[in-house]
Amino acid sequence: MAKVKARRPENVAGDLFVDSTCIDCDTCRWMAPEVFTRAGEQAAVHHQPDSPEARQRALQAMLSCPTASIGTVTKPQDIKEIQGTLPVELLPGVFHCGYHSRQSFGAASYLILREEGNILIDSPRFTPPLVKRLKELGGVRYLYLTHRDDVADHQKFHDRLGCDRILHEEDVTEKTVGVEIKLTGAEAVAIAPDFTIIPVPGHTEGHTVALHTTREGTKVLFAGDHLAWSPMLEHLYGFNRYCWYDWETQVKSMKRLAAYDFEWVLPGHERRYHGSVAETREQMQRCLRWMDSVS
Repeated sequence: MAKVKARRPENVAGDLFVDSTCIDCDTCRWMAPEVFTRAGEQAAVHHQPDSPEARQRALQAMLSCPTASIGTVTKPQDIKEIQGTLPVELLPGVFHCGYHSRQSFGAASYLILREEGNILIDSPRFTPPLVKRLKELGGVRYLYLTHRDDVADHQKFHDRLGCDRILHEEDVTEKTVGVEIKLTGAEAVAIAPDFTIIPVPGHTEGHTVALHTTREGTKVLFAGDHLAWSPMLEHLYGFNRYCWYDWETQVKSMKRLAAYDFEWVLPGHERRYHGSVAETREQMQRCLRWMDSVS
């Protein structure tokens, strides 16, 4: 729980605040930008919620903070109601889970609702309200892990929900040795007609991304730590500052990924992207030009 005594002086006056334990993961700022901002090297409240919608987004961000660094001076009486709003639907059948984990440095996880069985993308923090909602939404058939960094509470979700975990063998560690499905090689694997996993080594040796086609035909890329939107660069990019395996390999992987069509990019870290297929193709070319320039 956030502590009032550790409240950052950069917060505006009011009930909601961020304390000094913030790790600057950016979660609250993209979940509720009208409330949270960056002040120095941590987050802070720059405007207290002034509508029910803003309050809901702010409290969703509070529940999702991986370090419990967001708090309120008075106990929120509507917190159970807010818990029931997570996961948040981003587009038909695709949800942001919230409840980010410190073990994954605040990475986002997602849920796909499918008649053939729901898919959880990377592991959120294991918490009873989320588990309850996942069960209400039909449970989880697969827990797909993009790479070794964002596995968090995968074992607890497997034990409680009975889901099969998917991870590339090159990213298996002692913590994930028990995963049920270990991918191999460099070729794309179609787990189902609507869900294809594409190896993109670079950030880690066994990093993969997943391309999902919704029932409406929308193509969504779950990008892990391979690709995201940069507000500073104003285009899609790869994390050159956080490349744990090999940057040149990541550039090659990005060039292969550019051959695929998609409209949404849902990353583990940094910001989401949405555009037409044509716009995304151009974004990928801008990304590649930038990556070549920093090689």
